[in-house]
Amino acid sequence: MLKIKTPTKGKAKRALEKRAPKLVENGRKTLILQGTKTSNVLNAVLTEIYHLKKDRAVRYTRKNEGIRPFESGGETSLEFFSLKTDCSLFVFGSHSKKRPDNLVLGRTYDNHIYDLVEVGVENFKSRERFTYDKKLAPQVGSKPFIIFIGEGFETIDELKHLKEVLLELLRGEVVENLNLAGLDRAYVCTAVSSNRVFFTHCALQLKKSGTVVPRTELVEVGPSMDLVVRRHRLPNDMLRKEAMKTAPEQTKKKVKNVSQDAVQGKIGKIYIPDQQVGSMALPYKAKGLKRERREGKLKNDKNEADEQVSKKQKEESSQ
Repeated sequence: MLKIKTPTKGKAKRALEKRAPKLVENGRKTLILQGTKTSNVLNAVLTEIYHLKKDRAVRYTRKNEGIRPFESGGETSLEFFSLKTDCSLFVFGSHSKKRPDNLVLGRTYDNHIYDLVEVGVENFKSRERFTYDKKLAPQVGSKPFIIFIGEGFETIDELKHLKEVLLELLRGEVVENLNLAGLDRAYVCTAVSSNRVFFTHCALQLKKSGTVVPRTELVEVGPSMDLVVRRHRLPNDMLRKEAMKTAPEQTKKKVKNVSQDAVQGKIGKIYIPDQQVGSMALPYKAKGLKRERREGKLKNDKNEADEQVSKKQKEESSQ
């Protein structure tokens, strides 16, 4: 029987807990690696992709033999690296006479290959070939716009699959709230033909428009390239069904005396017991109270004197 080792140190336990399944998963990381043979163009492409996803990417620069994602048994090393680096996305580059400047984009599920898209890179331009104001350079980790132009992304299976993989690769972490001032980049993908997509990276520039809403312009900052779809492999139905499972929504505990209103939003009721103000002990004696006591005492003394005078007058009249 295989012996199962459990972590004994806190660092190992925290590392396993970080990789354990969660209701809200962590952001996807991308593994970027290359095969036995590459070209200068392909090395530049892998470097540019790494810079675009520098905050959530792992780059391997050594050559890796025996990685053939589309062949049976050729994905073992790729799955091992995915498990080692905890990456659910990968970009694999290879170069051969039959398939020059070849890129394989794919996703993994449970550290196994989920789907694959193979594209060829043509007409590549790096960032150094674009001239623009360096102040417009997008910040690392900022959320991008992703624009898909062309009806081929909705009608052609190869382009539909490529669109899904590019969305997963470029969108970054999923967030609930977003500051519009932090949107400084856009990825533009244009379907030129049934198997060719023009990809470019642009910076957003805000200019005066005479109104409250500024005028937005796209400034190409690179890289840009043509992606020619060669092969693609969809996941089988059983694996897709398993990957699409979602955890049941947890019922939230009802909060007492709280309700929601369409206009005012969240409304709460607070119950306060009756305050016994008359029996409260005052911390000090105010001067106003002393004056009232003196006035009350003088009034009482005057009333007593009047009573004595009236009493004497009655006695004298009776005599």
